Amino acid sequence: MSTRIYGSLARIADFRNSNFDVHAVDRSEWATGDYVEGEVIGTPTALYKIEDRSGHMVKVEPGDWVIGAFGDRAATLEGVGGWSDITLDGHMHALTGAGIFGLYTSFSTLFPDPLELRYRGHLCRNGDKVCMRDFAIRSDTHELSVPTLLIVGTSMSAGKTTTGRRVCKELDRAGLFVIGSKLTGAGRYRDILSYLKTGAREIYDFVDVGLPSTVVPAQDYRAAIRPLLNHINERQPDLLVVEAGASPMEPYNGEALMDELGDNIVCTILCASDPYAVVGVQKAFGLTPDLVTGPATTTSAAVSLVKKLTGLHGINIIDPTKKLPFRNFLVQTLKIAR
Repeated sequence: MSTRIYGSLARIADFRNSNFDVHAVDRSEWATGDYVEGEVIGTPTALYKIEDRSGHMVKVEPGDWVIGAFGDRAATLEGVGGWSDITLDGHMHALTGAGIFGLYTSFSTLFPDPLELRYRGHLCRNGDKVCMRDFAIRSDTHELSVPTLLIVGTSMSAGKTTTGRRVCKELDRAGLFVIGSKLTGAGRYRDILSYLKTGAREIYDFVDVGLPSTVVPAQDYRAAIRPLLNHINERQPDLLVVEAGASPMEPYNGEALMDELGDNIVCTILCASDPYAVVGVQKAFGLTPDLVTGPATTTSAAVSLVKKLTGLHGINIIDPTKKLPFRNFLVQTLKIAR
């Protein structure tokens, strides 16, 4: 008896075991955000896990059925691929634990082999495929006037989510109504869920507007994200904390996001893998952040090198002795009443 596991990309949908059918759909009708089911195949590795709709990691094994969505990923440190690369016999991979389904065309040799699947079919209702956009937040208006703290990185795994959690904790400590969000990247629930656990009163990400990842044409990204920004605006938070996945130079629409946020950005924190990466983002993207965090600030020598190379101030926020300096930075930059 096969076990059916719902990936976290299905958290916005109303799926139950009895309210959809699974049918093969002609490839000419496939598209980003289609909900599909795959059967687990191959030899299990450490990556044979799926993040469920609650954000928990669930082990899977050959024969299990996993529900996810077609999408694309372009991760600098892990792998690159998409749904259009899936083979004619339906062989595909879980590109993320959340259930982005596609086929890797480039994958890091430093990682275990990815979770392999065989396409079983699309989730359908009344003969029509079910898509993420069917459950997306919608709006006929487009407005944002919320002060926004933007967190960007020099690459993936540069400390953005860790920084975001610390920001949410400090702002909650100050008594502010904070909304936490991740508005570019590849769908995973655990990152944004951690914001809720550390001080954000509400959380949102691009999955809420029907995108499995933000590796999509810029016009599609903008059309999807604007209703979410409008929804956040209607909630009237004191501050919006926005994490931009990956780096501004990668194909996740970081530049489009910054343009959409516009003058609402009152503070930018750059999470950097090393001091030289700070220079790279500065020169390549023309970004001058208010603060540098991440591995580039691990030691006093690293902080000094960041200052020497860029003139920017850095704080190692995971150092307990730096809690007060970071708190003071937020108070001064955001003009928070003590």
